[in-house]
Amino acid sequence: MRYCASEKLEIIRTVEDSHLPTKQTLDMLCIPRTTFYRWYDRYLEGGLEALSDHSPRPGLTWNRIPEHRRNDLIEFALEHEALSTRELAVKYTDEKRYFISESSAYRILKAADLITAPDYVVIKAAKEFHDKTTAINQIWQTDFTYFKIIGWGWYYLSTVLDDYSRYIIAWKLCTNMRADDVTDTT
Repeated sequence: MRYCASEKLEIIRTVEDSHLPTKQTLDMLCIPRTTFYRWYDRYLEGGLEALSDHSPRPGLTWNRIPEHRRNDLIEFALEHEALSTRELAVKYTDEKRYFISESSAYRILKAADLITAPDYVVIKAAKEFHDKTTAINQIWQTDFTYFKIIGWGWYYLSTVLDDYSRYIIAWKLCTNMRADDVTDTT
């Protein structure tokens, strides 16, 4: 719960005037001791004005890229439109002798609205396969299943199935999934 400066001062006065120990009084008020002593120290140093809440403001970042460099990168990007942000960051670093990371280049160009989202091609799934099997042994499929056997560990079942009949043609149970084990299934 947030308290205004006058409420904090009232709590300080209540604790000072209480005949109970400070810890017991603060426990009854449900205020942590660290919070109270932080308020009390601020009150002793600056009075009532020091108890008022100050909204946190972000300070200056020590490694912020200067504005003239940001503008220079934007102009550089407009001159080299075909380059990706990674290539642009490398080329800018090489030519201008000022390092800008790929992520910084991306953020600066996105803020300048120079980066657009890539076009997504929507592929609709078919309701059925185009090349259906009409007889056995036309298409085989492989399948791998993991089994955790308690006390023994993981086992891997490698199978080869006939697409038409769904019959298991070959199988092998292995303790690992090395390439040799998988190719031995056939």
